[in-house]
Amino acid sequence: MIDAIPALTEMPSPQYVMCADGHRLATYLWGEEDAPTVLAVHGFASSCRDNWVSTGWVRDLTRAGFRVLGVDQRGHGASDKPHDPAEYTMDALVGDIVNVLDTYLLDTVLYAGYSLGARVGWQVAVQVPHHVERAVLGGIPDGRPLARLQIDQARAYAEHGTPVDDKVTQNYVTLAERVAGNDLRALIALAEGMRLGDADPDPSNPPEQRILFATGSEDAILERSRALAAATPNGTFVELPDRHHFNAPGSRVFRKAAIEFFDERD
Repeated sequence: MIDAIPALTEMPSPQYVMCADGHRLATYLWGEEDAPTVLAVHGFASSCRDNWVSTGWVRDLTRAGFRVLGVDQRGHGASDKPHDPAEYTMDALVGDIVNVLDTYLLDTVLYAGYSLGARVGWQVAVQVPHHVERAVLGGIPDGRPLARLQIDQARAYAEHGTPVDDKVTQNYVTLAERVAGNDLRALIALAEGMRLGDADPDPSNPPEQRILFATGSEDAILERSRALAAATPNGTFVELPDRHHFNAPGSRVFRKAAIEFFDERD
């Protein structure tokens, strides 16, 4: 009997990229060297494996003829996990992406980002537009909700096991502990570091590239994501039926729309 669930792509051993500030980023590569490259950047408290491999993205992208370069953002996966909030500014996260592209000698890529990865992708497309041919940004914006996390409560829980009273903070703690290997102290530092700059994308200064926005129909940020797409000169929007913020990456509708978008030729 044929298995009804196609096999997922295996994880290769990470290849490490050195950041300008000395931290190491874990990267992963699938597909043929001469294929168009999709840079896949995951969300907060996730990882390349969790966001892109376990959900079938890498499998489907490589089957469609793309090469996939996955990244564990700093504070996540097999990458270094500093505990200093100052290490997690938006400029640092954007700089990490540029370092990865430079290391792999990639002038421009197709960009796939979800949640925090989408927020970083927006900024990469704005600040270094020559590096991004076009982008899929799922679950954006998601910077400002991190500002609602009660840092003191989260840190007390991480360091002393003190119960968390704030519901939003408890949700983020639960999210952080969902993925094996997560370092809660590092993720708290990231949430705090994102407050050191402007966490939200600026609709008055959108990317000029073609951008596909995708957000779940049950996601509280749906209308804000739709508004960002409307503010982007070459933006389009797809609503993912019956998906909320945390399960949208597994949507077949999302994967299909992204592959068709990347496959289009101007």
